Amino acid sequence: MNPELAIIRIKNLRLRTFIGIKEEEINNRQDVIINVVIHYAADRAYQTDEMEHALNYRTITKAIIALVEDNRFSLLEHLTGKILEIASEHSWVEFASVEVDKPHALRFADSVSLQLSWQKPQ
Repeated sequence: MNPELAIIRIKNLRLRTFIGIKEEEINNRQDVIINVVIHYAADRAYQTDEMEHALNYRTITKAIIALVEDNRFSLLEHLTGKILEIASEHSWVEFASVEVDKPHALRFADSVSLQLSWQKPQ
């Protein structure tokens, strides 16, 4: 058996950060919900069952948490792009996608979200 790409999904990572341009947003942390999808070739990990052959999703998640909680962002686009940089930085990554939800950003809406994707050049 030879699996193709493995897909890691980090689902509904709930964090708080400073995000926005209004005074209220600049002065108060807000909830964000982050979803990350990472595709990578996992054939060596599959065959050997050794951690050094796998992409460490715990390390990726810790880097995302540090980024989000330790910084301020004006734009959802900037925050999402910075998370995408973390998700796609390992050389094994073939594709990554990040969606960040900002709950209650608009009246009458559950949330506003922004999604960005990256694919390794062929």
